[in-house]
Amino acid sequence: MAKVSINIATGSVQKEEIIVGIDLGTTNSLVAFINPEGQPQVINDTGKGVLVPSVVHFQSDGGLIVGNEAKEFLISDPQNTIFSVKRLLGRSFKDIQEHSNLFSYKIIDDDSESLVKIKAGDKYFTPIELSGMILKELKERAEHALKTLVNRAVITVPAYFNDSQRQATRDAGKLAGLDVLRIVNEPTAASLAYGIGLDPEEEKIIAVYDLGGGTFDVSILKIQNGIFEVLSTNGDTFLGGDDFDRAIVNYWIEQNQLGDRAKDSSLNQALRLKAEEAKKALTTQNIFNGFVDNIPCAITKQKFEELILSRVEQTITCCKNALKDASLNITDIQEVVMVGGSTRTPLVKQMVAAFFEKEVHDQINPDEVVALGAAIQSDILAGNRKDILLLDVTPLSLGIETMGGLMDVIIPRNAKVPAKAGRQYTTSIDGQINMKISVFQGERDLVSENRKLAEFDLKGIPAMPAGFPKVDINFRLNADGILTVEAVELRSGVKQEVEVKPTYGLTDEQVEKMLIDSIENAKDDVSRRMLIEARTEGEQMVYTVEHFLEKNSEQVSEQETEDTQKLIGNLKSALGSGDKDLIHKSIDELNEFTRPFAERLMNTAISSAMKGKAIE
Repeated sequence: MAKVSINIATGSVQKEEIIVGIDLGTTNSLVAFINPEGQPQVINDTGKGVLVPSVVHFQSDGGLIVGNEAKEFLISDPQNTIFSVKRLLGRSFKDIQEHSNLFSYKIIDDDSESLVKIKAGDKYFTPIELSGMILKELKERAEHALKTLVNRAVITVPAYFNDSQRQATRDAGKLAGLDVLRIVNEPTAASLAYGIGLDPEEEKIIAVYDLGGGTFDVSILKIQNGIFEVLSTNGDTFLGGDDFDRAIVNYWIEQNQLGDRAKDSSLNQALRLKAEEAKKALTTQNIFNGFVDNIPCAITKQKFEELILSRVEQTITCCKNALKDASLNITDIQEVVMVGGSTRTPLVKQMVAAFFEKEVHDQINPDEVVALGAAIQSDILAGNRKDILLLDVTPLSLGIETMGGLMDVIIPRNAKVPAKAGRQYTTSIDGQINMKISVFQGERDLVSENRKLAEFDLKGIPAMPAGFPKVDINFRLNADGILTVEAVELRSGVKQEVEVKPTYGLTDEQVEKMLIDSIENAKDDVSRRMLIEARTEGEQMVYTVEHFLEKNSEQVSEQETEDTQKLIGNLKSALGSGDKDLIHKSIDELNEFTRPFAERLMNTAISSAMKGKAIE
């Protein structure tokens, strides 16, 4: 890999290197850059189109297809074609179980708070790996179109993304071979694309209405001295243009009395794609006619608007809630920016303009506006816009060691200083009363490759079953580079804190080397991280199931116990294999087998409690 020049003062790269802006979307993704004329421009590589569908298809021979061609397999091979992966970033199964029926592929339910995994063929993937595949495709398209290496990027995320989701996005970028200079809120990027906030003298309060394929959110931003402050955000992560498509599909199913035929996943996908075509056509015409497998698919604009009215009204309710949360009135909003392909629907524009009582900004292509804004942000980071204030940023990520010697980032590299962030952790062993907190600085996935800054013990945690204590670990980094780390157990109030100087003793060259090492070793690091996480999860599963059998031996049949012990043996054997997919497969099999009788025991316990008996 070529040596890169990094400006340590700003955390940015020197001018001569192209930095791209990436909109990693739920339905489509795209990449933009600043062209030689100094204008943001989206990339259309070899005429494939600007939008890259956020779809990954796994072929039976182990091959991988991403983007336009992968979308075709949504109908022919839905189980091995992954879409809407952004919805899963940084989430556990419990977060998304209500909506799991929306996915045609298998999402692993391990009945825990751990992050979701997706099964395709015999392999198991995390949303980070899948997002990394989409980002790699965008990187390659950009390199092909621009005829130069692309190693640096600004990536956008929804304003409501939490630390875990933002870190997952950073990790995905690293896995794609990108140094992610900044994670930028999508509404901030959209505002920049319209030139709002570029003038440091400007003071405004604006609303950004973002209706994409799978998600909706509205953000109220205050812009002052070139700084964007999110006053409030509201929305629905499972409401978007996909729902408009589904409303049309349901209408056609009803009109054609399809009954059980509608359960066929291939037919369903074909109807969904035809509905998407109808929705787009109805932005400019009053009627749509088409066929899917000799099934007539007709709909008028009036009927379409009738079907989606309640959904659009839901978004307006979110706008009301966002204003209320920000303690503002409609008259306080000076600009309204429209983002997301679904805002092309005339009814949406009409209702948003009517609610905010002003014309909306929709002149820039709503699919492209976020990526264009991200490119402008990359230009600011490159130091090419002298009139924009660049705040001090952290040169390297700060985090703590978690199980298996992994680095869990709490304040990421390039975060604005001063910064404050935190995460919640718990114990992994029953009755654990102490927790060692080790603080590290660096970009590698394993703490052994990073720089240790401090270590202290949180003592006196009340003895509870594993997973019950809730320990908040908070990082506060002040403008002088002093980091304060605080750990507090929420149930008991037990607290401990330490102060460290994270950048002490590091030269610019050492920081640069740490950054380059992290990108060059990203693939190996992620592979090791995935294996360690799988082993940790497997060991936890063995511990939990053995404990369960011991506690409930009288209520589990001999055959069930024997079969469970056999599956535990398989998992223990897999743990020593070094094969991540085999470990996940063994966890999945053990989990699936034990769930029915675990549920049976729970139901018995609940019914006993209903009769006034105590639960053991």
